[in-house]
Amino acid sequence: MRRTVLVLVALLGVLTACSGGGDTPTDRIAATHELRVCSTGDYRPLTYRDASGAWSGIDVDLAHDLAARLGARVTMVPTTWSTLLDDVTGGRCDLAVGGISVTADRAARATFTVPYLQDGKTPIVRCADLGRYATLAQIDRPGLRVVVNPGGTNERFVRGRLQAATVVPYPDNNTIHDTVADGRTDLMITDAIEARWQAAARPGVLCAEHPDAPFDHSQKAYLVPPGDPAFVDTVNRWLTTALADGTWGRAARPWLG
Repeated sequence: MRRTVLVLVALLGVLTACSGGGDTPTDRIAATHELRVCSTGDYRPLTYRDASGAWSGIDVDLAHDLAARLGARVTMVPTTWSTLLDDVTGGRCDLAVGGISVTADRAARATFTVPYLQDGKTPIVRCADLGRYATLAQIDRPGLRVVVNPGGTNERFVRGRLQAATVVPYPDNNTIHDTVADGRTDLMITDAIEARWQAAARPGVLCAEHPDAPFDHSQKAYLVPPGDPAFVDTVNRWLTTALADGTWGRAARPWLG
């Protein structure tokens, strides 16, 4: 572990010296010893910001691990799914984390790290309705209310795949699942990791439909501002090590069991 820390810190220093200055993440982190991390804070178990402003989640812990290995401290920067890409490309943060799906439009404007999670969209429903909304044909019916968080890939999937069902936008992804639990909406289509977590948090109330066989397949990765391949390389070296040496698994265990 100590050797990895020294290698990453030394690498960051070398890359900074070679960059010739500027306002890239490499330059900023070396100068300020601060890692600015954008996150929506509404995607448990990967990221969560509570009412007091405190942050938790697998990706939050991993961001602190990266910062420690770079000799830096973490500053969390709240964002939304609608503004995430603009915040990353606009220089508000050095890294974005928290359930970010790899998509072509994001990759066209920013840079993804190596993926760390394979996932896909699946319904989360009231347990009493388990099996009723297992297919898109069962879901895409007039009068069925499908709740979405605006700006993310959940909304994109729903609006691209459903025509007859009623799409209900709901702005707070931290409480969006309450609308399913209390009957205001019928279901939500989200990533399997989130569906599993919400079902485990509300046993007997919410259930995940076929999370092991989602409707599609996607990858989660971290997002880095464009124009700093040196920093992308640094993060990829760290992430590859974290996945191999058990760091990611240890961060995930309290959340996923």
